[in-house]
Amino acid sequence: AQTAKDVGETTIVSRTGGAPTLAVAMSEIFSHLVGGQAMKAFWYHFAILFEALFILTAVDAGTRAGRFMLQDLIGLAVPSFRNASAIVPGLIATALCVIAWGFFLYQGVTDPLGGVNTLWPLFGISNQMLAAVALVLATVVLFRMKRQRYAWVTILPAAWLCLCTITAGMMKLFASDPKVGFLAHASKFADAAARGELLAPAKTMAEMQRIVLNDRIDAALCALFLAVVLSIVVFGIRTCLAALKVDRPTVTEVPPQLVAAE
Repeated sequence: AQTAKDVGETTIVSRTGGAPTLAVAMSEIFSHLVGGQAMKAFWYHFAILFEALFILTAVDAGTRAGRFMLQDLIGLAVPSFRNASAIVPGLIATALCVIAWGFFLYQGVTDPLGGVNTLWPLFGISNQMLAAVALVLATVVLFRMKRQRYAWVTILPAAWLCLCTITAGMMKLFASDPKVGFLAHASKFADAAARGELLAPAKTMAEMQRIVLNDRIDAALCALFLAVVLSIVVFGIRTCLAALKVDRPTVTEVPPQLVAAE
């Protein structure tokens, strides 16, 4: 009760997700640095706002990028989707992206283990995999610009990130410890459900099945992320080797185009 009062809340008991927990911890730390006890409520709400803005901007950027990628993918079968300025293809691709992340939002809300416990490992792996992919692409650009003597700047962190993320992804997939591996955790709950046994925190058989389904979805996505990263690394190496065989830069830039005002 005193902690809730200190941060300007009536209660912080049973607040779902990790946001309130992190906010309380940040308010405790920052109030010792600046403002003291009187500023604890300010730092708590500052942390909540920071987390909300981070999530909103991440979802916004992901939806925008996903929309263009999805349009390119669908454009292989339906060429009209490749027109990024077309309204209908843009709306369809955006709606599909929103449905995709909306499903995971629903999955987190209804998950008996809590959305943070289920989705956070996958988010952490994918976040660092994205950094590895960006560094691989930067390496390719340096080779194609004939600036390969500077490529170690991106190769070293890319190699470290690939090593860490691929290892972590394999552990999350194939570790036999249910506390680590998605599939091992799913098997533990599936076996218990087959015996008619309930495992905490599930309170019904429906929740047991939901945990199993969520774990298997996470495992499938983890495998997909691993396949994408490995593919990009392989094609990146091939592109770099091909660029070394050419004695001139092979990068191209599209000049800016002026659009007449309406």
